[in-house]
Amino acid sequence: MTDAAPTDRQDGPPLVSVVLPCFNAHRHLRQTLDSVRAQTFRDFEIIVVDDGSNDPETLAFLDSVGDDVRLIRQRNYGLPAARNTAFRHARGTYVLPLDCDDWLEPTFLERAIAKIRTMPLRSFVFSHLSLCGDMSGTVEKEYNHFEQLFLNQLPYCLLLPKAVWRELGGYDESMRRGYEDWEFNIRLGRHGVVGAPLREPLFHYRVSQTGMLKAVSGPRHGTLWRDIQKKNPNAYRLRGLVASWLAWREKPSTYYLGLYFFWLALHRVLPKPLFAKLFQRLMPYSHSARVSRKAMVG
Repeated sequence: MTDAAPTDRQDGPPLVSVVLPCFNAHRHLRQTLDSVRAQTFRDFEIIVVDDGSNDPETLAFLDSVGDDVRLIRQRNYGLPAARNTAFRHARGTYVLPLDCDDWLEPTFLERAIAKIRTMPLRSFVFSHLSLCGDMSGTVEKEYNHFEQLFLNQLPYCLLLPKAVWRELGGYDESMRRGYEDWEFNIRLGRHGVVGAPLREPLFHYRVSQTGMLKAVSGPRHGTLWRDIQKKNPNAYRLRGLVASWLAWREKPSTYYLGLYFFWLALHRVLPKPLFAKLFQRLMPYSHSARVSRKAMVG
């Protein structure tokens, strides 16, 4: 552990709570926590929720995590429930979710707080991504609510007011197989909560073939997206889609927005196994995959 800790902030509740769910994951957790401890902005607290870990090494690491970390233990209820537990215990006005294998640049909180203070109260802030692990390169992120209905183009790591999380009812705890952040981000847009990017790669996102996204959520993409549509029916009716497209068609997006109507049509008419195969075939051509190939070649 590093010696740095958020001890130089004022007495009373912190402005920011950095919250981390943990289930049998300690391999990169030291780097994650140290990246939070190294923040240039100091008015924060760290909360780790142990979601029923049973791995002896993880338990031993958490037992020695340090007095600057508030450790909360619960039964294994899944990632969205662990995030909600962390948010409930957070004392900060703003909350930043962070996973145990990702990490931040030292100026992340400083830049994010400066940005969000210039925005409406019901807003959130995120940054460009620096890929690590099985991929590399910088993925630039923008906010386009219409695009978000079709592809999860936002990171889970976004600074938002705790009051907004409370207003939306938190993460959907039934989504234990992943994409809970995608569904939550869609609800943010539906409720008029607007996001803004920090145009620097201040968030390091680790990609692993054994991680949740690749191993669990990705192979079930079609089914999970169908569940998201059922949870947000008005957003996916034709009237709602057209209204959203008209509102966001001039905003930056990763792909041409008109293609998404065709993508939704394919999802609704193709048999589930065929759509799943199509999605897996297209993954090597995704924006992040192309960025990573370019970074490796360059």
